[in-house]
Amino acid sequence: MTPEQKFALLKRNTQEIVTEEELLTLLKTRKKPAVYLGTAITGRPHLGYYVWVLKMADFLKAGFTVKVLLADLHGALDNTPWPLVEKRYNYYAQIIPAMFSSLGADIKNVQLIKGSDFQLKKEYYLDLLKLSTFTTVHDARKAAAEVVKFGDNPKLGGLLYPLMQALDEEYLQVDVQYGGIDQRKILMFARETLPRLGYQRRIEFMTPLIPGLVGKKMSASDPKSKIDLLDDEKTVVDKVKGAYCEEGIVEDNGVLAFLKYVLMVLKGDNKEKFIIERPAKYGGNLTFTNYQQVEDLYVQKQLHPLDLKMAVAREINVLLAPVRKNKEKLERLAREAYG
Repeated sequence: MTPEQKFALLKRNTQEIVTEEELLTLLKTRKKPAVYLGTAITGRPHLGYYVWVLKMADFLKAGFTVKVLLADLHGALDNTPWPLVEKRYNYYAQIIPAMFSSLGADIKNVQLIKGSDFQLKKEYYLDLLKLSTFTTVHDARKAAAEVVKFGDNPKLGGLLYPLMQALDEEYLQVDVQYGGIDQRKILMFARETLPRLGYQRRIEFMTPLIPGLVGKKMSASDPKSKIDLLDDEKTVVDKVKGAYCEEGIVEDNGVLAFLKYVLMVLKGDNKEKFIIERPAKYGGNLTFTNYQQVEDLYVQKQLHPLDLKMAVAREINVLLAPVRKNKEKLERLAREAYG
């Protein structure tokens, strides 16, 4: 691929890149750039994680080394009980590679990195102390406000969270940090503060948050809003059938959002069509080659929500089938980590 083709691949379904000019320059000048995404080992990974796993697969196709930071210490700073930190890390370390494999991604250039393996080293900790002398409580809290659960009486740990996330860019030796748009303030904090330590600012890359099945952000803490990666086929169908999916309405529609940002991307990459099965008396099957065709028909109320839901549920079950192959082991790890 040319740098321009790589840029187009990476930009699809993104909300913001800071900056696009820097990204294009990187693609033209660096043979093997590196990107990282950090995921705190807090709640159980759910279907919404496929948005970032799929984007990381795009980075792999564009020739990047992909580093997935399994942020165990960040999880502890965001209220994961200390006795469960290692157990939750173990679950993430098994389930995340399974998600990449279910997409058919070539994972030889994927590195899973445990946060505490480098964040407890002397040099990192000294930089953290230095950064704390440059950062006000107001700025730290503002940076982390959309990510950390502060509550009415914030703990000091939550204020350290954005400082560590900024330093991770340097210590992981990456060119790009990628996160959801809810991470924007932390990513901008990193760009502003790293140069004060003599380190270069990185390119910051953000994708949208997709609605949950009940019409809000997909959340690990709300079982009804998410599909767990180990849910069986019937549970998936039941959850999708119960999802918010008002006829003709696209806004806050988690079924359409997952179709747009994950399923239709996969269909397009694999040169496959999305088929909605319907009885002949209701017009017969519908075949689509891109997401916009689905949305247009849905907005025109020529596609019934239940027909859409059943097709999406079927595709989700196909996607999760490879993950379920090790379900017994993964369920055991999940019970130890989450009860």
